[in-house]
Amino acid sequence: MKEKFMREAIRLSLSKMRGNCGGPFGAVVVQKGKIIGRGWNCVTSANDPTAHAEISAIREACKKLKTFRLDDCELYASCEPCPMCLAAIYWARFKTIYYANTRKDAAAIQFDDDLIYREVALPVSRRKIPMKQLMRDEALKVFAEWKSKPDKVRY
Repeated sequence: MKEKFMREAIRLSLSKMRGNCGGPFGAVVVQKGKIIGRGWNCVTSANDPTAHAEISAIREACKKLKTFRLDDCELYASCEPCPMCLAAIYWARFKTIYYANTRKDAAAIQFDDDLIYREVALPVSRRKIPMKQLMRDEALKVFAEWKSKPDKVRY
C-alpha cells in the first residue's frame, strides 16, 4: 500500500515537471488509506516560492478536512522535504513521512537546501539575510491580549 502512494507522488513529480509547472517534486497526503491531498512543485509557474509539493498537498488536505491538524495522516513525498516543508509538516503534526529521493539527490540537480538548513541553526546575528528587531513593545501588547483571549483556537 505504501508503494502505491509513493508511486502517486512520483507520478505527480514527473507529470507536472513535464508540464512545466516547476521542479520535479510531488507529494500526497493519506488518511486511512485514502489520498486526501495532492501537490506538486509550481514555484516557477505560480511565481510563488512557497508553492512546494508538500505545502500544496497539505493545503488541499486541510481544506478538504476543514482542519489545520493532520495528526492522523501520512505524507508521501518524492523527495526529502526542504526546511520550509519540514516545518509545515511538523506544524500539521503528521504521524509519518515517507520520502523517495534524498536532499543530497536534490542537491546533485541544483536544488540545494543545505544553505537553509545551516542558516536556521545559526544565531540571528550571523545569518546571511540581516534580521533586525523593531517595535517589540507594541507587538508584545498583541501577544498579551492573545494570552488572555478566552475564545482563542490553540494550535
